[in-house]
Amino acid sequence: MFETIVWATDGSELADRALPLVTELARVHGAKIVAVHANELLAGRFGGAPMLADEDELRVKIEQQVADLRAEGFSAEFRLETGGRHGVAELIAEAAVEVEADLIVVGTHGRGGAASALLGSVAKGLLHVAPCPVLTVTPARERVAVG
Repeated sequence: MFETIVWATDGSELADRALPLVTELARVHGAKIVAVHANELLAGRFGGAPMLADEDELRVKIEQQVADLRAEGFSAEFRLETGGRHGVAELIAEAAVEVEADLIVVGTHGRGGAASALLGSVAKGLLHVAPCPVLTVTPARERVAVG
């Protein structure tokens, strides 16, 4: 069913939490994993500087994660998508088109309502622009005992 799975990652703990699901899906379906990191650039007088100060460290971390996936026997590649005219969701969606992805997996805070509207959400944006299904992975919540 899935031949190519895009793991949308910003190098955060939330994105890392989605990786075990990505690897399980890839294992079950024999799919290739494409780690996509969107490096959004500041426009204007900053002349295309990265939005995040630790961008170089994030790239190195994700490259190592992809190398680890290969060492585990997965077909995996890393794509760094850079742009200043499009948002992160659009950059990820463009990469998904280019690699002919069947699925995009992205970690998310799982916020809804006002927090999502106020803070924005890559996952929410992907739902509008992705060329394929999007699977969101939220952090584990503490279970509340009822009764």
